[in-house]
Order: sequence, then C-alpha cells, then structure tokens
Amino acid sequence: MNVFITGAAGYIGGSVAARLLKEGYVVRGLVRMQEQADRVRQLGIDPVIGTLEDKDILAREAKQADAVINAASSDHLASVETMLNALEGSNKAFVHTSGSSVIGDDARGEWKSDKVFAEDTPVTIVPEKAARAALDKLIIDAAQRGVRSVILCNTMIYGTGLGVSPNSVQIPPLVMQAQKSGIARYVGQGVNVWSNVHIKDVVELYLLALKNAPAGSFYFVENGEASYADIVAAIAKRLKLGAPQSWPVDEAIKEWGFGHAVYSFGSNSRVTAAKARKELAWEPTHTSVFDWITNDMQVATR
Repeated sequence: MNVFITGAAGYIGGSVAARLLKEGYVVRGLVRMQEQADRVRQLGIDPVIGTLEDKDILAREAKQADAVINAASSDHLASVETMLNALEGSNKAFVHTSGSSVIGDDARGEWKSDKVFAEDTPVTIVPEKAARAALDKLIIDAAQRGVRSVILCNTMIYGTGLGVSPNSVQIPPLVMQAQKSGIARYVGQGVNVWSNVHIKDVVELYLLALKNAPAGSFYFVENGEASYADIVAAIAKRLKLGAPQSWPVDEAIKEWGFGHAVYSFGSNSRVTAAKARKELAWEPTHTSVFDWITNDMQVATR
C-alpha cells in the first residue's frame, strides 16, 4: 500500500512513517525543506517538498496514494479540505491527527477535573478550541462523501520519536525551561491532569486505524494519566534540581505563549481510550510516563 503522510519530518508523522515502513508500506512524506527531505529519505521515506498551503501538491499526492495520514497540523482547515476533496468518492482512508486539548478546560493549573471523556461524552468546547472541534466534525462528516475518514485524538505523547524528530510538544519544553532556569515549574498549582500515551503505542494505533477503522470514526488515544505537578517533580528529580515550583500563568505565557501555557500545560484533559481497545483491538504496553522520565528520557548535557 502507498501512503502519503503530511508532517513526515515531525515527531508524530515521522514516527508513524517509520512504523509503516517497518510493516512494508511505501511512504511518501510531505516536508518543508530540502534538509528535511534528505533526512527522511535516509529512513526510506520518499520526500515531497511543499507546505500545507500547496493545494496542487496535496491534491495530487492524495489522489495518487492508497491512503493519507495527516500528521502535520490538527488545525489547518484549508489543507484538510483540499485532501478530502481529492479523496471524495474513493473510499480511501484519511487518518487525521487531532489533540485532546480540544476538550481541555481553563483550569490554569488550579484544579483537577473529575470528568473523564469518552468519545460520546458531551463537552462544552472553549472558544479557543472551537475551530479544531469544527474541523474534526468536517472530517467525520467526510464519511458521507465516500472517504474513510478517521480521527485519532492524541493525549500527551511521551517517548523518543521513531523518525527524524525525537521530541514531543509537552514534556520537552518543560525540561528545556527547567534546564535553562535551574527551576522546574508547573502552571498554577499543577494539580491539573492530562491523559498520556507512549509514542510506540501511538504508532501501533495508527497502523490499526489505517487497516481497520470504519469511516467516520473518532478515537481518543491514552494509556494512563498524571498531574503536571507530579510530572514536573519527576523531571526535577531526573535533572537533579531542587523542588519544583509553581509558576503564575502570566509568567508561563511569556515563556510558552498563551495556547501552550493555558491549554497544553494548564488545562485538564482526561479521556478514556476504551473504544480503541475494543473496536480496533489496540493493546498499548507502555504504562508509566514516570518510568520513562526516570529511566529513558534523553537529557541534553551542556
């Protein structure tokens, strides 16, 4: 099978591409620049240089591929519309990467939510995530247009990437800030909780979804959960720093920007992936983000 993957030089896209190559798939991957093309080619990916703004390239690759995996952005409407239009009536798979901050709240680290979301749990979307929720609905509705559309809604992903990009988007910035300042910090009280999942388990679910997920399906992706206070405490211990400290959200925004500080690091995002386990026979095996931080997390030395 020939698969076109956007974000092939990224953390998720590159990891998924590496897993598909191991399974015997032929992978063409969208990358932004020649240097990335050279790097992914060494892994066996056939690079396509372009961006999500290049509609002609996206339409051509989607039409030529047997399936498409969109891992470059959870929020880029125009590129998704282009690829879905190209796939319309083909019944080919379109596997889209979303993120569970879409059901996040505005806790700013000050409280732990008692709500754990399944795919059918009603949710009040915060205004900042309304566009993502609308895009997810557009993709699900593409099932009525002859596209086998599937959304995998990832939680906090940890683990070293399997492609050319080793770092995920949540834990590494916490580590970098701690190394830079000498103080590991969490937003507010840090009692907010996120579900999490190891990248090796994530790529197995992408493979299963590509093979077997029905049209119009949506799956949360998790295999555990932890508060940010506990995660940052583990980071501090691994870096041999002192006790972690609370960080006012306004200061965190200066470091990470509003979206990351408030929704990546300050919100609650608790979900269950029981549906993926039941419908796709997904069996994740990595159970502890703390074990990974303590034993396997790569730490740059100065």
